[in-house]
Amino acid sequence: MIALTLEPQYSFPMSVGGAPEGYIRDWHAVGKGEKAKIGILLVHGFTGSPAGMRPWGEYLNQLGYTVTVALLPGHGTVAQDLNHVKWQEWPAKIESDLNALMQSCEKVFLAGLSMGGGVCLNVAARYSNQLAGLILVNPMIHVKFVPHQLAWVISRFQKLRSSVGDDIKRPGVTEYGYDWLPAVGAYEMLKMLHYTRKRLHDVTLPVQLFHSVEDHTLPVSNTEIVMREINSREKNRIELVNSYHVATIDYDAEIIYENSRIFIEAHS
Repeated sequence: MIALTLEPQYSFPMSVGGAPEGYIRDWHAVGKGEKAKIGILLVHGFTGSPAGMRPWGEYLNQLGYTVTVALLPGHGTVAQDLNHVKWQEWPAKIESDLNALMQSCEKVFLAGLSMGGGVCLNVAARYSNQLAGLILVNPMIHVKFVPHQLAWVISRFQKLRSSVGDDIKRPGVTEYGYDWLPAVGAYEMLKMLHYTRKRLHDVTLPVQLFHSVEDHTLPVSNTEIVMREINSREKNRIELVNSYHVATIDYDAEIIYENSRIFIEAHS
């Protein structure tokens, strides 16, 4: 088993400024051996950063897989930049990274955390026949009682709101995200999720989903909607009992990493 090394990289307060070199940028690592032809693309959540997915990506790369950890538009800089992004830019970025992986890999998997899971579902609705599988960690598909129309009204009066990031049980761990929630960006996110939910029936590839029992960011209805409305014949859900929302770098990270390895091996 490959050892996890979370603590040395995650000892700073929540801020993109304290991130280790390269942790809030796109990251790509070519695999080795026969697994090098299998690619995995990992996608972080809203106001988060690639740092929340990087240890997972490094784990998979050490196993020999070719891995890309994507930086979504509007992230990794300052929170205000998310107020100038259209939602279509997020799936467009992932499609671009996906097509790049497909140039060198025979099989490709998508993996997303939170809103990154919503972006992956958006892309999977069009790429199900070309992807080997989809891995979701606390995926986001809606916000209860907040339709995108209401979010638009709120964004007219308040451009930045209190942050919802770093919902992590493990002390001293951060995903190096934004200290603020950009309201216009949240409106765009909700528009994307509204659009994506209508197309969940087009998701037909194998799906492995991880759900934190104690999640202070998203209600369980998000997981229930995804599991119910996708058309995948194979869809499995694993409960995480010792992690909050950003489970990819929380106490249950090893459960995610190991079971994603099993899932990838089974479908490649």
